[in-house]
Amino acid sequence: MYSFESRVRYSEVDSDWNMTFPALLNYFQDCCIFQSEELQIGGAYLSEHQVAWVLISWQVIWKAKPHMGDHVKISTWAYDFGGFYGYRNFTMENEAGDILAYANSVWAYMDLKSGRPTKITPEIAAAYQPEERYPMEYAPRKIALPKEAEEKEPFAVHASMIDTNHHVNNEKYVELAAGYLPEDFAFDQMRAEYRKSAVLGDVIYPSVHISEDQTLVTVVLSDEKKKPFAVVEFRRKEENI
Repeated sequence: MYSFESRVRYSEVDSDWNMTFPALLNYFQDCCIFQSEELQIGGAYLSEHQVAWVLISWQVIWKAKPHMGDHVKISTWAYDFGGFYGYRNFTMENEAGDILAYANSVWAYMDLKSGRPTKITPEIAAAYQPEERYPMEYAPRKIALPKEAEEKEPFAVHASMIDTNHHVNNEKYVELAAGYLPEDFAFDQMRAEYRKSAVLGDVIYPSVHISEDQTLVTVVLSDEKKKPFAVVEFRRKEENI
């Protein structure tokens, strides 16, 4: 397990002084990057070997929001490797050790020369020292596309969305999707499935589906041919967090 401690910054909170969901995702992403860097199999290693870890899916459970100034501890660990897939958990806890959020994620190990997945080497798998997976209810990796959805205004990918892999960052898809939630929709679970990468100059065509019981909102971010870049699902929380 790898952990780091931080304090919730003003730039990470909403109008109620609570941490935003994009900030939570960025903490999780940063945590696994920090671990890889410390193990010396991070950015420089990946670039040298022309490989990359690509996030395939998230499942994030948000139990409680930390406030501005709160001290938090973020942890991550790999729990399994198989073929070209890697599986990783995350947690965020407060000073008392209470779990504020936890997550499962699935990653693909990619050969950048061929643009195709490649087998994870035993050396890479061993370096992460896999541990027991977090005790949670694991949702399927894939999210079913809604049969009907309300189409929204398309928009172009701009430079502020692009990360070091030269495509839209994983967190940005979720932030964009959350912008289509109803005003009174508080959620306690987010699932995201990433199907292909959007790059600078692409146009994203959003569509939104709300379930009949109003408990699920599914946002599909697609290209002009209706092929999804990402599918993001939010589950309503019965009481506000």
